[in-house]
Amino acid sequence: MPTLFTKIVNGEIPSYKIVEDENFYAFLDINPNARGHTLCIPKKEEDKIFDLNEEMYLELMRFSRKVAKALEKTVSCKRVGIAVVGLEVPHVHVHLIPLNDMKEMTFQHKISMSESEFKALATKIQSNL
Repeated sequence: MPTLFTKIVNGEIPSYKIVEDENFYAFLDINPNARGHTLCIPKKEEDKIFDLNEEMYLELMRFSRKVAKALEKTVSCKRVGIAVVGLEVPHVHVHLIPLNDMKEMTFQHKISMSESEFKALATKIQSNL
């Protein structure tokens, strides 16, 4: 059965897409810790990050770095944090979280954004890729 993220990649569930290429897809987290919280995923389903073959793992990190650099240009923050937890959805995903405070990395501090705010932010990040 396809994961939630596979359904997003396939367009079955809408997302605020930032960028995609042949192997990866980046989109805004709809339950963000901070403005700009983005998920980077491989299009191919894999449950655990360290089960990716080495080449795919390194490519995911390169892809995530590219997205993080665009986030830094778009969202005012001290730095972009990175986390790989993977308990919520059994599909590898890298969290990129613009940070100004440690609480933004706890996954217990969430913010709300409107649909228009998500769309505008996704467009702004895309322009900085």
